[in-house]
Amino acid sequence: MRVVPRGARAYLFCATLAAAVSAAPALLPGARTPWGTVALLSALYALCGRLARLPLPGFPRFPGDADGTAAPGGAGAAPASAAGSLAPVLLAGAFLLPPAAAALVAVPGALTGPAPRPVWLRRLWHAVRLSLATCAAAHVHARTAGDAAGRALGPGDFPEALLPAAAAAGAYWLLLALLDWGILVTAEGLTARDARRGLPRALPPQLLHGLAGLLAAALWRSPYGPVTAVSALLPLCVSGWVFAQYHREHTAHRAAIRALVQAVGIKDHYTRGHSERVGRASVLIARELGMAGHRLEALRFAGVLHDIGKIGVPTRLLRKDGPLTPEERRLIELHPEYGHEMVRGIAFLEEARAAILHHHERLDGRGYPYGLSGDGIPESARVVAVADAFDAMTSTRSYRRARPVTEAVAELRRCAGSQFDPRMVRALCRALDRHGWHPAAAAPAEAGSEPGGNPPAPREAGAAGRTDASGPGGPGERRPSGRGPHGRVAR
Repeated sequence: MRVVPRGARAYLFCATLAAAVSAAPALLPGARTPWGTVALLSALYALCGRLARLPLPGFPRFPGDADGTAAPGGAGAAPASAAGSLAPVLLAGAFLLPPAAAALVAVPGALTGPAPRPVWLRRLWHAVRLSLATCAAAHVHARTAGDAAGRALGPGDFPEALLPAAAAAGAYWLLLALLDWGILVTAEGLTARDARRGLPRALPPQLLHGLAGLLAAALWRSPYGPVTAVSALLPLCVSGWVFAQYHREHTAHRAAIRALVQAVGIKDHYTRGHSERVGRASVLIARELGMAGHRLEALRFAGVLHDIGKIGVPTRLLRKDGPLTPEERRLIELHPEYGHEMVRGIAFLEEARAAILHHHERLDGRGYPYGLSGDGIPESARVVAVADAFDAMTSTRSYRRARPVTEAVAELRRCAGSQFDPRMVRALCRALDRHGWHPAAAAPAEAGSEPGGNPPAPREAGAAGRTDASGPGGPGERRPSGRGPHGRVAR
């Protein structure tokens, strides 16, 4: 079992103390806590939590708790889809109960549900964070709703009642984000900036959860009673559960992609950072072309995995500093086909597979592996080809220094129409004008630095015996024969 850092233990202790202080007024004599409402909402939360852990038919079963929350000992920030699936129940409690009583709703379900190791710390953290967030939402709602907070809502109270509900939902979301940020810093050792990037940023879904909780609270206090309110909340929790299953499958896909990239990175240190940057550049191009949703994600996967076939290339060739022989070039030029076969049968990589296979084709038909030309090259491959060439030219390699972005863009424009699709080149240029390009600095081992930390002197293209990762010969190279790219091959 992983040792929990002292900072995380101290952070959890302080959060637990704050939650206990927040809930304590509900336990005092004479508090008049509506225990029936607390018990019913707690039972509903626990039931929905159990349902959320059941696998949806057609989806794989995923380990971990229902909310996927950040916890001491190592876990990511709570995904918005999973953590939000039970939020309407807790927000309904925030609207129906005094703040101290609302803080108790999630505690029984959180403390009794399954959790990864260390189990007791994970359960405690889960209960504490939800208790504090629900209590904060109840306080905000009580202050913003005024007299309407403690009585039944009628038709005349809408839409005025929506603003306090939205404020409460926002407070719930914000406090969860802050608590998860703290645990990522103390337990995971992330920097403040990296921890912030790992948090969910989607506020609109939480506002919808606030609306759902408000409607449930209105039904609860109406002549229809708690049974009707519970009947309204259950479908919401089920829909959240379905969406959470989809989110978890998507998370599993991303984990598989990371594993593949790490595998090729072991063979060729440069390739890993290069692949991640090509994925980012591919997304920039795709967005400029108006792509969104699944297509945008497919292009990102394609960019990240375009060189995955290098796993099948002998390591000595990937790391060779001298010129490559014709036979060695032919072996390296097989990497698109290796990559294509590696991802065959993975449904969510279907479009990425075409880019992996054809990202070294050229518009003029002089590329490889099949010599496709023009529109015969899949659109995804034409996107990745430009992104690949751009990063190759702007990255330091063992045989030459990185080119400035302006010089790389000029070279792409010069080769547009022969090697690259002009539409993709224009899209990248527009994206760079808008967003700029800030590649992460390569480590000396990856950048091929010489001892002392200075980059190696650039070599002439022909002497290097290889090329940028941009395709046959790289941008601007002249080919002496039909297929051999000026004696150099993309790495």
